[in-house]
Amino acid sequence: MSDDNALNNKNNKTFTTISDVAKYAKVGKTSVSRYLNGEMDKLSDTLQEKIADAIEQLDYRPNHSARMLRAGESKLIGLLFADVTNPYSIDVLQGIEQVCHREGYMLMVCNTDNEKDLQDNYLALLENYRVDGIIVNTAQMTPKQTEILKKLTCPLVLVDRINNSLGVDSVGLDNEAAATTACEHLLSQSYDAILVITESTQVKPRRVRVEAIKAFTEQHSNMSFDLVEADKLSESFVASSISQFLKANPNRKTAVFTTNGVATMNAAKALKQLGLKANEDIGLIGIDDPEWAQLFDGGITVMRQPTKEIGQTTCERLLARIKGDTDAPQNIQLSATLIVRNST
Repeated sequence: MSDDNALNNKNNKTFTTISDVAKYAKVGKTSVSRYLNGEMDKLSDTLQEKIADAIEQLDYRPNHSARMLRAGESKLIGLLFADVTNPYSIDVLQGIEQVCHREGYMLMVCNTDNEKDLQDNYLALLENYRVDGIIVNTAQMTPKQTEILKKLTCPLVLVDRINNSLGVDSVGLDNEAAATTACEHLLSQSYDAILVITESTQVKPRRVRVEAIKAFTEQHSNMSFDLVEADKLSESFVASSISQFLKANPNRKTAVFTTNGVATMNAAKALKQLGLKANEDIGLIGIDDPEWAQLFDGGITVMRQPTKEIGQTTCERLLARIKGDTDAPQNIQLSATLIVRNST
């Protein structure tokens, strides 16, 4: 092959193979393979120079994916998020990426946008890519979704979701403790009428939070509990709900309790729409701590999740399973931190 042909080959969209390198260097494929695997002691200096020159001229790039698959691993991890735009998801993703980078894995991120059919398609796609393992944060854990997850042939870890029937590890927040701590704070500030605003409680962590808030108020006779739930919250819907709640609870110290960052955002917008001041007119507390929460009306009191730690722990559990850990499934629950700001 002439130098001109070699240079033309560099601009060609087809991949250069070991055979191409061997032909250009006028050596055997075994010698090229040994060079690529670092077995320099089996090659003369002259052979090494020929192969190195051929690799440079042909712009040869080893197919690491094929090499990993032949070794029984892909060094790929699949990540399936229900909503990758959620601040919680972004922070968890950063924790997962840190561990992947440290351990030499690449991450394939799929955003289902809370669409169950899209989730099924992505799971099939990830298996086709023969990922070594999958981290899943599902939209909902329906019987159909559970059956699909059971059929996966690679290790699986759930993040912020629990399903004991799957027999897999899960990592998330200690939701009951977080909600209870927040309620104790509200009680200490003399709030006695609580409006809980949440997206669908079909998602178990939200349901656990709501149940814990309700249980706390039932244990304190001076406190009342109201619930607003919707699959898709909107500013106008939340504003209407808050307005009705205030009218139904005159002469009481009222507070809105939101179960995640999306609900908190809608509640904050609704207060602005209604011309209400957080703390002065109504308290506001939420689970999740998006960056903007500390800026709204002097700051919103939150239960801050250890999101990056959740991501790191999730990825570490998955890698342990990939490497052969056969211990009983773990349900790891991490603690939230109460951050008191102006809103309460």
